[in-house]
Amino acid sequence: MRVRCQDAGTTEYAACRRLQQELFEALLARKRAGEHTDEAGTLLLVEHPPVYTLGKSGRTENLLVSETELTRLGASFFRIDRGGDITFHGPGQLVGYPILDLERLGMGLRDYIEALEEAVIRTVARYGICGGRIRGASGVWLDAESAAPRKICAIGVRASRYVTMHGFALNVTTDLRWFDRIHPCGFVDRGVTSIARETGSEPSMEEVKELVTKNLSEILNVEIYK
Repeated sequence: MRVRCQDAGTTEYAACRRLQQELFEALLARKRAGEHTDEAGTLLLVEHPPVYTLGKSGRTENLLVSETELTRLGASFFRIDRGGDITFHGPGQLVGYPILDLERLGMGLRDYIEALEEAVIRTVARYGICGGRIRGASGVWLDAESAAPRKICAIGVRASRYVTMHGFALNVTTDLRWFDRIHPCGFVDRGVTSIARETGSEPSMEEVKELVTKNLSEILNVEIYK
């Protein structure tokens, strides 16, 4: 089974959302038509200019500043149809949008979310970071069993007829001060972090992309190609 990797570089959130929707609808159409190929979808990799997104079950009060203030700061805000609450995307953060047919991959939504988490856990381990999970809170966390865990990667997905949208956001060299303006993922007692914050070094985005892609390929048992 094969998955195409499309690197969109730095792309405005609205434009990337349209691209993601186009890829989603095209894959869903092929699925409805009963096409039989070895293609399971696309992995879209991107960095966004500063933007906050609120999931369909999110609470607007978790955005702590006005949209007018966000505009002044050079950030935008979108209400979207993924799961989860509010999060931030911006420079230095690797965002992955896998648009995949889970039936072709032989897995359910819960297993898929765990696969995304595992790919990130293996990626940050290469930098000496021990990532983990918290029951009832998706994503990858550090010091998950402590009283003050911190999130290094947010995950929020949506699926229709087992075709996925949205995905993961891994903080690589992200300016974490952007998260001061929200309750990240709706939590008021948990922090955020990045690879740079934890290690004191700044790995290249290309290096992290290669690691995530390799790990996701192994976990999903697919060939991810460009």
